Amino acid sequence: MSPPTTTRQWILANKPTDLPVFSGPNATFKLETKDLPPLKDGQVLIQAIHLSNDPAQRGWIDKHVDPARLYVPPVQVGDIMRASAVCKVVASKAPKLKEGDLIQGFTGWAEFAVVDADTLNPIPGTDKISPTHALGALGLTGLTAWYGMVHVVGTKKEDAVVISGAAGATGQIAVQIAKNVIGCRKVIGIAGGTDKCKFVESIGADVCLDYKSGSFQDDVSKAVKEAGGAEVYFDNVGGQILDQMLSLLNRHGRVAACGAISDYNSSEKNAIRNYFEVISNRLEIKGFIIFDMYTRGLADEGLKALTDAAISGKIKLGEKSETIVKVPFEKVPETWMMLFEGGNWGKLVTTLE
Repeated sequence: MSPPTTTRQWILANKPTDLPVFSGPNATFKLETKDLPPLKDGQVLIQAIHLSNDPAQRGWIDKHVDPARLYVPPVQVGDIMRASAVCKVVASKAPKLKEGDLIQGFTGWAEFAVVDADTLNPIPGTDKISPTHALGALGLTGLTAWYGMVHVVGTKKEDAVVISGAAGATGQIAVQIAKNVIGCRKVIGIAGGTDKCKFVESIGADVCLDYKSGSFQDDVSKAVKEAGGAEVYFDNVGGQILDQMLSLLNRHGRVAACGAISDYNSSEKNAIRNYFEVISNRLEIKGFIIFDMYTRGLADEGLKALTDAAISGKIKLGEKSETIVKVPFEKVPETWMMLFEGGNWGKLVTTLE
């Protein structure tokens, strides 16, 4: 069977200011069919199997984002939507990759793509770890948790740690690193719903608090005070929870500012009212991007630590470590939106039917 010469791909048609739109003249994305270029030496033709869904993708397409302030170039109107994927090599002119190999790379929302082989990462075959974990727990998501917890805020055994978005892809790895790898004295998770909170406790959190509860603010204050305060807050959500945590951290507390998903689809951002706490209690808020880890030469260390922890059982990779949604290619954008609806456990992966 001859390799394909065309591919379908999702193009950014209109940059959103609030929630992305999926129909009508202002639809955020458009499905197009494009010709594939001929394969050159050092290139491979790959077929997407699993697509990564990440909150950061929303920032890459925001209408009001200042390119000079963004850590990567934004996706422009007319460009393919950027995304990481696990793919299969369909044809190869690269000596290190052969037909049938599984690889991971930033291929975008496309069924097929021709890419330079040196931009791709091979996925080692193992019966203990699913290839999809290369997009989550053992990929950029897990490395984000490791880098933030270990290197950005230097979490120690004597620290009490609070982690928001604790049932999410990054949060649940951060919980397990804090409790099962570092051995922190107290780990408090924050998640949405009773079932998710029970899960977070099952993977290591001493307690997990439901942000959907009417008593949430009181519950957080009580839990942190009973722990003798907290030294570290790993923030995946920003907004009101970050604001409250600034008033609960111990003096010289550290915040790993990983994400702000509570604001991603709103043109009106939450105000921080407790900012003076940063000054009066000498708090340290450190924003970080996972690509910093590669710049600092720490990626191999992190990946080895995560893999070893997963094999030893200190990090559990069970059915709630990821949510795999099998859909036709036409449903890729709508599946991505599950991230902002709280519809996933752990890493949200789109598997193409």
